[in-house]
Formats: sequence, structure tokens, C-alpha cells
Amino acid sequence: MKVLVIQNDVQETVEKNLRHMDTLMSKIPKDSFDFILFPEMFTSPYEHQYFKLNSQTADGQVIQYLKKIAKQYHSYVIGGSVPEKDGDKIYNSAFVFNPQGHVINKYQKIHLFSITYPNGVTFKESDLLSSGNQLSIIETPYGKVGIIICFDIRFPELIKKYREAGCQCLFVPAAFNTYTGPLHWRTTFRARAIDNQIYMIGSSPSRQSFGSYEPYGHSLVVDPFGKVIKELDDKEGYIIVDVDLSRVNDARQRIPIIKNEVNLSDMLINHEVDQ
Repeated sequence: MKVLVIQNDVQETVEKNLRHMDTLMSKIPKDSFDFILFPEMFTSPYEHQYFKLNSQTADGQVIQYLKKIAKQYHSYVIGGSVPEKDGDKIYNSAFVFNPQGHVINKYQKIHLFSITYPNGVTFKESDLLSSGNQLSIIETPYGKVGIIICFDIRFPELIKKYREAGCQCLFVPAAFNTYTGPLHWRTTFRARAIDNQIYMIGSSPSRQSFGSYEPYGHSLVVDPFGKVIKELDDKEGYIIVDVDLSRVNDARQRIPIIKNEVNLSDMLINHEVDQ
């Protein structure tokens, strides 16, 4: 399946972002894509005040724009993520569209980002955002795919649940920053791909995005052997890649990790005994 991964310079407002996205999309070859992946918070700077200002309802401007993209390219669209206003709550949500432009699924970020930087500054998504509690699995003609968002990648049991549900590929809208990115971006994507022998595809905003938060960029595609197939730098751009899902079975046959899993919950603990 052919996948387009977008890495955009995030602007201050939704309107500016959608105009800018049109400009970026006009530079991309008019290929036939099977999936298009946008970054986490690709129409809002990654700050609480902008989450509020740029929040979207389920039929808001950004959702309508993504419907148009899905129909225009006749492609599945993983709509990055948006600050979704649902009642009195705001979620970090990824909407999924089929090639006809219909919303067919939605993922609300389960693990909300929290950090204390070396200078003592803290940031917690949970100060504003609410967390989801459901996996999002999409059955496509190419196989089952799933969605997580950014900080979720640090929790191996979540990705394992997707693999156990039959997913061969995970799409990951994400926005690691210039502190966590160099430390863990490639490592976490490769580790989850190797652990589960699936494709991991990540899309980030560029470092040149508006606001005080500096995204790491480096959108990438990792195969089931843990090999980074393609990776961007920190600037705006895109990846076009052919994803061969047959490599999932190839990896699992060559290196039978999953076949040799042991149920560790049944293990006894052998405590040291004083002699």
C-alpha cells in the first residue's frame, strides 16, 4: 500500500493552517495514495491556550477539510490529531476517513503527555485534556491497521493489544519535542516495531512550527524488522513510501518472537534465601 506522511509547519490559527496545508499539498506529486497520515495537533500550536482556541467539534472546519482530502485523493486519511471539543471536555483526537470521505473511526489519546524539563518547567496535557479509553482498529482491504498518538508509544502493552487484535501497521500522529526527540523518537518507534513485528509510521509537525513548543520533526516509517525505511529531518516535508505488509509475516517467520512468548503472569518468583 502506498502511504503519504505529512510534516507541516503549524500556524497560529486553524484558518492559516488549512490555507498553508493547501499550499503544501499542491507541491506533492499527484500520486494515488492508499493512506495519508497527518501529524499530531497539525492545525494547532502545541500549547493549552491554543488547544482551546483551535478546538474542533466532530463536524468542524478541520474535519470538513480532511473529508475533502480523503475524497480528492480517494484515500484513507488518518487525520493527525485535533483538540476535539466534546461537551465540556477536550480530547486529543484522531479522526479516520475512508476514501469516500466518511468518518469511519476516531481515536482519543489514552496516555496524556506529562514532562518536567531539565530547567524545571513542567507540562501536562491532563491540565486541560481528557483521556480516551478505547483502541481504534480499522479494517481495510490491505489488512487491519491501528492508531495511537505520541506519548502512547511509550506503553508497550497498548501496542501489544493492537498486535493481538490483528493489526499489522500502526499510524502514530506525534509531536515529540527537541528534548525527548533526540533521546527517544527513533528508539521507541524501532522498539515497538521490533517487539510486535509490525510497521510503525509516525508523523510530526516540523520544528519551524508556531509557538514556544518546538516539535522534533523527523517523521518516519519503520518496518517489522525495526529498519527505518525513510525519515525526514526537522523541516516541513513529506514521505511517500510503499508499505509491503507481507514483511510482517516474513519477520515473524524469520525471528519467531511472538510464537515463543511466555505468559509471565503465571511465573513464580524465586526469592533469594539466606543460607
